[in-house]
Amino acid sequence: MEQKDDKQYQKMTKTPIHKLIPLMAVPTIISMLVTAIYNMADTYFVSKLGTSASGAVGILFSMMAIIQAVGFTIGMGAGSQISRLLGKKDDEYAGKVATSAVLSGIVMGILIAVIGICFLNPITRMLGATETIVPYAVDYGRYIFLATPMMITSFVLNNLLRSEGKAKYSMIGILFGGLLNIGLDPLLIFVFHMGISGAAVATAISQTISMLVLFYPYVRKKTVLYLSIKKIAPQFRVYWEILKFGLPSLFRQGLASIASVLLNRSAAEYGDSAVAAMSIVAKVFMVLFSVLIGFGQGYQPVVGYNYGAGIYKRVREAFWFTLKVGTAVMTIFAAGTYFFAPNLIQMFLKDDMNVKEIGTMALRMQCLAMPLMALGVVSNMTFQAVGKTVAATFLTSMRQGIFFIPLILLLPGFIGILGVEIAQPIADAVTFIFCIPYMIFFLKRLQSEEGKGAKKK
Repeated sequence: MEQKDDKQYQKMTKTPIHKLIPLMAVPTIISMLVTAIYNMADTYFVSKLGTSASGAVGILFSMMAIIQAVGFTIGMGAGSQISRLLGKKDDEYAGKVATSAVLSGIVMGILIAVIGICFLNPITRMLGATETIVPYAVDYGRYIFLATPMMITSFVLNNLLRSEGKAKYSMIGILFGGLLNIGLDPLLIFVFHMGISGAAVATAISQTISMLVLFYPYVRKKTVLYLSIKKIAPQFRVYWEILKFGLPSLFRQGLASIASVLLNRSAAEYGDSAVAAMSIVAKVFMVLFSVLIGFGQGYQPVVGYNYGAGIYKRVREAFWFTLKVGTAVMTIFAAGTYFFAPNLIQMFLKDDMNVKEIGTMALRMQCLAMPLMALGVVSNMTFQAVGKTVAATFLTSMRQGIFFIPLILLLPGFIGILGVEIAQPIADAVTFIFCIPYMIFFLKRLQSEEGKGAKKK
């Protein structure tokens, strides 16, 4: 076991950065892409049932963002610690954190499922469903809540595997579940005539299978860390640290959910077509954005390991490499998406011209801000990876919280539907500006620490 642990340590602290980050990131990008694509598949197949059904998926997307927020808070809160602990070679405490995180995920999943099922109808209305969308949203949401414990546990396991550098196993679990979901969608919706409920059942089944696949490496002892009932921590401090270090993820995902609700409510003022259009734009954008997020999540354990080991030069090198690649990729995506925006929107609802018009404008406006987004993502992921919770939480709150929420509440009142379409791109541009001084200060401090370490040697 020690030999295996040392081999992983050497890989994370010695492999050249330009090789290590892509090695870690490619499985994560595939995982993120598959997740985004099967979310988009739900929208695509459900859109064949009509505009209101398509809007229902958009409404429940914000609820799924809350579920994801809980999973990522626990998973990334534990993962942030685990990477640094393994960098310090404290495998025992890292195993305790991992096991306690899985338990926390299961408990929180059950709690959310019970609340969601009991208050399903008022929840869908609170999320912005119109009277014509509510019946579809209720049918869809019922099965999503039933699958919540499995969904949250999957998110936790996914992050734990990545935190110790086992992104390949994480990818296999997500890939298996995602492909299964895409295959089950048309089967259950159209062949078994389950309608929108079929899309939700497909998600529930695939998330359960994905969770079991993600457990497999731990059962077969193919990981650095082992999960065991004996390692469940009785101390409150362990759970508090998981929450503390996961706080940026809670704000990132939680604010994404709030932003989605406010966006749906603002769009609903202009009818079901506007809700459906913004839902489609969100799904298309998530496919593109997932590449950047996946690259960033491949970068995080590299930063955590090397920061924990005190190798600050590699932390700085990893930051610049990830920022350059992320910016280049998002620029290419922005150019292609801007040009093909009408075609992408028409893939979903070809006969609704209002959806095409609103969706095309919103997607093109988002493309203008895409090249700026890499700095925001890499910045907050850096601070989370090194345990700087306050800075990470503030930076992650800007894009869909501090800037977006006031914009989506105010702009539509002045410029109508255009305000709905441009609120997020403006928030992205302002976030970019605010991240610059934070990263300049952090990188200078790292260089100073590196110099002190060199003098001691």
